[in-house]
Amino acid sequence: MNIATASSPGDCVLKDTLAEMTYLEVEAAISRGAIGLWGLGVIEQHGPHLPTATDVYIPSVRLREVKRLLAQQGIEALIIPPFYWGVNHVSSSFPATIKVRPRVMVDLMTDVIKSLADDGLRHLFCLSGHNDRAHNETIFQAVCRGSAESSLQAAFVAEDVMIGRLGVEPGHPHALAFSVPSNAVPSPFLDIHAGDWETSVMLAFNPEVVRHEALHDLAPTNLVIADLQEWRKGHDDARRVTPLGYFGDPAAATAEHGRAWILREAESICQVIARRVQDA
Repeated sequence: MNIATASSPGDCVLKDTLAEMTYLEVEAAISRGAIGLWGLGVIEQHGPHLPTATDVYIPSVRLREVKRLLAQQGIEALIIPPFYWGVNHVSSSFPATIKVRPRVMVDLMTDVIKSLADDGLRHLFCLSGHNDRAHNETIFQAVCRGSAESSLQAAFVAEDVMIGRLGVEPGHPHALAFSVPSNAVPSPFLDIHAGDWETSVMLAFNPEVVRHEALHDLAPTNLVIADLQEWRKGHDDARRVTPLGYFGDPAAATAEHGRAWILREAESICQVIARRVQDA
């Protein structure tokens, strides 16, 4: 697979974003019709083995790969530096889970969108790095408001399952759903947070910040739908269901799995973005 890997410990989340460009380079890219890609994660506990910035590292990797795939289709993209002071509900009782009020996040996202519009950017695609429903509802609200208050058309790009959870109507102009084919063996147990999937991606792209010494002693949680419903209540309920902060089987993770998943996901995201850009 032709896919980038981390080059240094804790590979900088500003890597390949417009934060590494001069203003003249950004201006030139926008004049050529470049679109914007923006990852919106959080600082949140991810068990004893993953850093609290996992939900920032993973969307950063995802968008770098999306940018590469879009370029192959002749679509230039600018990656906006990641947003990470997000809305945390489920893990809110754990230390180092930073909580921001939704209205504050909406206001800040709206200001960023309007700033990008002032620079001439016309299309912005926002992807979440965090599956907390409240966080994603907030992103969608901000995307709608920012688009309404500026000349920029923003869209919330998310898996079809998340779009459905939010109750967003199919075909909404500010929502873009994608699906990712999975090769996982069916299991009655769920992998939701800091488990096999997230740990695999971190092993593939940011292995230097994974606590390997803790990882291999973590037993699978073997939790099911009923447990997920309790966990989603958040606060003390979530901590009771997952006392060590993870929901899944992190010890089963492999870098190979993480690389393959990111590539499949990026291909799906690229397809829906390219279709929207071409239809605009």
